[in-house]
Amino acid sequence: MIEIRRIFTHVEQIQHEFGPVASTPLLRGAIGVVLTNPYAGRYEADILPMMEALQPVGLDMAQRLRAAMDVPAERIEGYGKGAIVGAAGELEHGALWHVPGGYAMRELLGWKGDAKAYAKGQGEEKTGQPGNGLAIVPSTKKVGGPGATLDVPMTHVNAVYVRSHFDAIEVRVPGAPLADEIVFILAMSTGPRVHARVGGLAASAISKWDGLR
Repeated sequence: MIEIRRIFTHVEQIQHEFGPVASTPLLRGAIGVVLTNPYAGRYEADILPMMEALQPVGLDMAQRLRAAMDVPAERIEGYGKGAIVGAAGELEHGALWHVPGGYAMRELLGWKGDAKAYAKGQGEEKTGQPGNGLAIVPSTKKVGGPGATLDVPMTHVNAVYVRSHFDAIEVRVPGAPLADEIVFILAMSTGPRVHARVGGLAASAISKWDGLR
C-alpha cells in the first residue's frame, strides 16, 4: 500500500528579520514524502488501513527531519504537519496523516501517551516537562497539482497558546504531487519567531504543562 517515490527535506536558518541579529539563529525544517495514493480516482469508504500503514512512515520522517536539522530532540520547540493531495484524490485522504504524522513527532519528543504519566501522585498536579510534546500538532491540507505550495502551521510543542511560537513554513516539492500521489509533510522549529515581541503567554513562564495553555 505504501509506495514512496521521493523524500524532500528543507532546512533554513534565520539570523534576523530586519532587526538585530539573533544570538542563536532560529532553525526551521520540513520534510515531505511523496507516495502513491491507493485511493486515487475512486471513492473508498474505508480508508483507515492506509492510516495504519503510514505509522512507520511518520516515525521515519520525524527521525529524518531531526537529523537534517542536526539538533537534539530537546531543542525542538515548535511543530506542525500537512498534506497536499493530488488532483485524483480527495481532501480526506490528506487527513490520514493526522495520527501517523502528529504522534510520530510527539513520540520523538518523549510524549508518554497518557496524562497520568505526568502526575506526581493522586490528587497532585501534573508535572510534564518541556520536550514532552504535550500539545496537539497543528495541521493543514489541500488538493493541488505538481509544485503546489502549502503553508504548514507550527505552534509550541507543549502549550499551543504560546504566542511567540505561532509560525508557519512554506513547503513545495517540485514536480509533486502527481494526480495519483500525496505529499505528507512534517515541520519543526527550534524556537520562537526570531523577533517575537507581541506579548502573551511566554514559554519560559509556564510551570504546568498540559498542552492547552
